[in-house]
Amino acid sequence: MLNMKNSCSFLLFLVLMGTLQVNAQSDRWQQSVSYKMEVDMDVNTNQYQGTQVIAYTNNSPDTLHRVFFHLYYNAFQPNSMMDVRSRTIADPDRRVGDRISKLSPEEIGYLHVQQLTMNGLPVDYEEVETILEGNLPQPILPFTTVLFETRFEGQVPLQVRRAGRDSEEGVRYSMSQWYPKISNYDYQGWHANPYIGREFYGIWGDFDVRIKIDKEYTLGGTGYLQNNNEIGHGYEDEGVKVPTPESDKLTWHFNAPRVHDFMWAADPNYTHDKIEMDNGVTIHHLYIKSSRTASNWEKLKSYTPAALSYMSEHFGEYPYKQFSVIQGGDGGMEYPMSTLITGHRTLGSLVGVMVHELVHSWFHGVLGNNESLYPWMDEGFTSYASSLTMAHIFSEQPSENPHRGSFAGYQRLVESGLEEPLATHADHFHTNVAYGSAAYAKGALFLVQLGYIIGEETLANAMLRYWNTWKYRHPNPNDVIRVMEKESGLELDWFKEYWVYTTKTIDYAIKSVKEDGENTLLTLERKGLMPMPLDVVITYQDGSQETLYLPLAIQRGEKPEEKGKPKRIHTERWPWVEPEKTVTIEVPFRQIKSVEIDPSERMADINRDNNKKEF
Repeated sequence: MLNMKNSCSFLLFLVLMGTLQVNAQSDRWQQSVSYKMEVDMDVNTNQYQGTQVIAYTNNSPDTLHRVFFHLYYNAFQPNSMMDVRSRTIADPDRRVGDRISKLSPEEIGYLHVQQLTMNGLPVDYEEVETILEGNLPQPILPFTTVLFETRFEGQVPLQVRRAGRDSEEGVRYSMSQWYPKISNYDYQGWHANPYIGREFYGIWGDFDVRIKIDKEYTLGGTGYLQNNNEIGHGYEDEGVKVPTPESDKLTWHFNAPRVHDFMWAADPNYTHDKIEMDNGVTIHHLYIKSSRTASNWEKLKSYTPAALSYMSEHFGEYPYKQFSVIQGGDGGMEYPMSTLITGHRTLGSLVGVMVHELVHSWFHGVLGNNESLYPWMDEGFTSYASSLTMAHIFSEQPSENPHRGSFAGYQRLVESGLEEPLATHADHFHTNVAYGSAAYAKGALFLVQLGYIIGEETLANAMLRYWNTWKYRHPNPNDVIRVMEKESGLELDWFKEYWVYTTKTIDYAIKSVKEDGENTLLTLERKGLMPMPLDVVITYQDGSQETLYLPLAIQRGEKPEEKGKPKRIHTERWPWVEPEKTVTIEVPFRQIKSVEIDPSERMADINRDNNKKEF
């Protein structure tokens, strides 16, 4: 029996434990995984055999009775969901079209699990196209680790979308989405989405990968090469002689810590260039040298480190010691520590696609939101940061709007009548144009609008706070807006709800400017259905300027005055329910030359023709 003193101590212990559990559960838990894989590639048949040992830790408070694996290569077969979707959507991706339906047995892709066990016990499983559904022999309890072991076989499809062999530019292997990959389980449950060609979502973990392939091939991709001096191909240390392999194959051994995917590419004709940055990051460029690549890829070597340095300064320190830019794929696609991009491009295009895919390392690679549910948080934020990075490394004039392309894309989307809410799941947009314009253009404008609402300096600080708060934690839209609220002190849920969950648009107009004795009456009109705070700039006959600031009442505060903008002379809240607002300007009408709503052109007003009156 416990005495009183011990009882009190025990009660205190229970209270403390309860508090710790509540705090732990209020934090965003993450599952974790560790892959140890070996694969043997036959370059004559384009087929490979592999094994996996996977340590899977259930950090959730839930007991798991099932498991799901992605088998992406099964999409590259006639009548797959990707094939049917491409042949039935109104505007198919030109890279896909009906190509999958025409693949021969030697050209299709497949990925089949031949054996799956958990802690040595067989798992009852079924392959449902690109998803393996497994019923576990024993439940995985909270806060426990189990070992999955698999044997698998695959065939690399002819290059169609992202992954594949023998691309149009002659790259032999772009090996992305190539292995059985455990689906993510998070606070919303399992995410076993079939692969129809859009986005990805994964678990961070450690990858130990050995790839056996003909010795003529040079490899690059995710991970640090562990056996440099056995491989050569430009990876060995200076002055060290690489031993000649006794067989016709080499085994490349890579290790990749804390990443959520593993990509590799291989070609016997890759040129491998290596750059050591002052911050300790190594930049690799792998490409097939020709008259179409030699000059621009040589110039690219100065732009890649410049872009990485800019992103590290403004959006968070790049957390890895390597980044590889590799010719391959079918356009540009992001992967941890690496990217696949097509190489037959002008310099501007080559740098542009490299920058975009590099920037994904922050939003896709480390922040890692669920891209399928929130593609705009990845593609849109990447587009936003890419525009700033390109403007910096190409030294554009500050007067030019680096986000003009996003504004134009959003305007076309609105005018098309095809817009769907940003909250639409990536796979379920009705058209490709609606998906692309929403995820990239409207997603980028999410941040541009916030810069207008809370101020550019506040937004810049908030983006660093977003990185420091949510890296490796899979943020959602509410997590982003809460960071912005904490940094700005404003209430911003109204903005998220309008911009993400509706297709309502912004359109403000100057209705009238009238003389009122020695004052001027300015009447503004909200013609669109989405409210916004307004910066209204008055230009006087002598060329000087001043600002009227009309914050929304529901934002519960004001943004600070911004550097480089005309001085504020009047602030007045505008309740969003009022379609019109009349403001008294304590200046004679005769002294006013013009009045303009948002001359900075940051607000996504869909009709700027009614934003200015001149006198």
